[in-house]
Amino acid sequence: MIDFSATAARGREVIRIERDALDDLAARIDGAFGGAIELLHECRGHVLLTGVGKSGIIAQKITATLNSTGTPAYYMHPNDALHGDLGMARPGDVVMILSKSGDSPELAQLLPPLRRLGVKIIALTGGAGSQLARASDIVLDCSVEREACPFDLAPTSSTTAMLALGDALAVVLYELKGFTRADFAATHPGGVIGRRLLLKLEDIMKREEKVPAVAPGAPFEAVVMEISRKRLGATFVVDGGLLRGIITDGDLRRLLERKADIYAMRASEMMTTDPMSAPPDMLGSAALVMLEEHKRMQLPVVDAAGGLLGVVHLHDLIEAGLKS
Repeated sequence: MIDFSATAARGREVIRIERDALDDLAARIDGAFGGAIELLHECRGHVLLTGVGKSGIIAQKITATLNSTGTPAYYMHPNDALHGDLGMARPGDVVMILSKSGDSPELAQLLPPLRRLGVKIIALTGGAGSQLARASDIVLDCSVEREACPFDLAPTSSTTAMLALGDALAVVLYELKGFTRADFAATHPGGVIGRRLLLKLEDIMKREEKVPAVAPGAPFEAVVMEISRKRLGATFVVDGGLLRGIITDGDLRRLLERKADIYAMRASEMMTTDPMSAPPDMLGSAALVMLEEHKRMQLPVVDAAGGLLGVVHLHDLIEAGLKS
């Protein structure tokens, strides 16, 4: 039988070991970090990242983070680099090399041709006196007191430190570059992040014949028919193209509860005037928050003059993937 209490305690211990490694790493951030940021910020070529084994996997993640935050980057496997992929590198590029020891044979072979190309090298390594450290322009100390592995062998604390340091470089770099939310959205157009930052009401809204609308003088029967046909739970009252009010299913129920003679009423007598509305360039994510805060289901989209352009239903926003 598995002792779940003991396994949980061991899990917490592993996390604490890696946390302590990050605390030590943070305390060592110094001028070398600033030098690395300067090289990356002034780079007019590409940033190439490489590493062997688990360090290579971390290098691939940092590559993805740099690309998504506005710094063009490539991952280059050291073995492939020695057999042709070194053609990716050009003078003016910056190469970031990740290695726990700094003395991996594959990287040792890669260093001389990189130096001949004239690229700048940033090392993320725990080996301060290693061959990699000696050949690099900037050395960022990723050493750890111990791995979380009971044999102090499997890369755990060391890869966590490398990953955190790579994230720190990427974040500081994109802040210096003035990378904005709009820039971030542009690099994430296909995911939830992109939809939340890019999708506007004009991209989602129902238009023209799909928009429920009646004139102020429309009788009760016409109002009910329009609500029923368009299946949005409401109709807008429009006069000369301008939005004047809204009539919802709830409005009709409340009128009945008050025993109003709704069969004799016109739309202008049943409507809620000055309904909540939004411009077409409002982000869908902001509209979703607005509808939820005000407990509304329909949001008319209007132009600057108050002309009705379309309508967005709460469900449209949820189906667009904007619900967190």
